[in-house]
Amino acid sequence: MIHEPLPNQVKEFCKSLVDFETAVQKFAVQTRRPKTALEYAVESLPPHLVSFFPRSIDFVGEIAIVEVPSELNEYRNLVGEAVLKAHKNVRTVLAKSSAVEGVCRLRQYEVIAGQHKTETVHREHGCKFFLDIEKVYFSPRLSQEHFRVASQVKEKETVVDMFAGVGPFSILIAKMRRDVKVYAVDVNPDAVRYLEKNVIANGVIGKVVPIIGDIRKVVKERLRGTADRVIMNLPETAVEYVDVACESLKSEGGVLHYYEFTKGSDALSSAEKHLLEALEGAGRSVHKFSAARIVREVAPFRYQVVIDAVVR
Repeated sequence: MIHEPLPNQVKEFCKSLVDFETAVQKFAVQTRRPKTALEYAVESLPPHLVSFFPRSIDFVGEIAIVEVPSELNEYRNLVGEAVLKAHKNVRTVLAKSSAVEGVCRLRQYEVIAGQHKTETVHREHGCKFFLDIEKVYFSPRLSQEHFRVASQVKEKETVVDMFAGVGPFSILIAKMRRDVKVYAVDVNPDAVRYLEKNVIANGVIGKVVPIIGDIRKVVKERLRGTADRVIMNLPETAVEYVDVACESLKSEGGVLHYYEFTKGSDALSSAEKHLLEALEGAGRSVHKFSAARIVREVAPFRYQVVIDAVVR
């Protein structure tokens, strides 16, 4: 028990000192820093393998996703358990087991710790997204980009989200603006099923219109000349759909958010050139590039970039 010293105790203590002065010092209460996944792993990993432990973890709802290098193949479950211990909100740890492939941009995963489930609810910028990470494409690394684009949308705009997925662009736009219409299109039936659920969950019924189908056919049949703004988040092949984006724009033009994977030190100028050429082929021209930025590095010297273009 801590208490103030008694007067006689102070007196006796002073007699024992020749020269002194008193001071009062408040010490900060030390708190124990939570251990990282790497610190948990070090306890069991052979020392020569510690440097291979994944430094990057993606969190989608209660799911953590890691890329386990081949050097740690026989320690995959140890990696998973270390992530579970370090992140108390995580229920499942998945290891990537394939590249992103196919029209629906899916990849395969292996459960390496926790519950055997791939469905979760992810929260971002006040929105919640139901999704199954094995059945739909979703990247938490695009959170800032979702907000950046949504922040540019003005009241009364009509937006076409060409490759909408479960709706991270579309729903955030509808939440941030009172009077907008967003046509959210995707070819993946599972993505549109979750999109429809997310529209209800986020209270944007009527503002976001989910549409299943190939974007070329959908624009030709339903969305020709309707859009003030088009989102083209399909960086693998977006350049092949610039003509479709132009067809969906109003006759007086609008804004394209064009995404591309590109390499090298001239990544942005290269993407601008590709977009310019594609726009020329579609009979449109650029009034100005309002933004050009690297969204993220996806591999050494390979980037996902975005070009915001005001199109005539």
